[in-house]
Amino acid sequence: MAERKETDFVVIHCSATKPSMDIGAKDIDRWHRQKGWRKIGYHYVIKRDGTIEEGRDLGEVGAHARGINSKSVGICMAGGIADDGKSEDNFTDEQWNALGPLVNQMKVAFPDAEVLGHRDLPNVAKDCPCFDVREWWKETEVSS
Repeated sequence: MAERKETDFVVIHCSATKPSMDIGAKDIDRWHRQKGWRKIGYHYVIKRDGTIEEGRDLGEVGAHARGINSKSVGICMAGGIADDGKSEDNFTDEQWNALGPLVNQMKVAFPDAEVLGHRDLPNVAKDCPCFDVREWWKETEVSS
């Protein structure tokens, strides 16, 4: 296990699953292992009901954002894809209510870390997490 020495980013992801799929960290861990990874790449997963599940140990280097895994925390929200397979901000109120405090907790632990979405990273051709994280955080941080 490689330890993360610095934390410059908190990266928000989506699982690219439909709203009807009640998935969590165990499911994502299985998917990532099927890809040949050692284990789940995210540090946290927020289920549809707002439950926050731990993935990789917080101090461990993740596997969620190529190029910055060694200096970032990865948070994945279940959902993000519509029934027709297109990107969709379809997260539940419970997920939003869990995400804000979790990101605040990360900012207390890592005050200089930038909060952004996977799609905000260079060379990412995905819509993940299907919403504008920087705009959301600007509004959330002010109201926290």
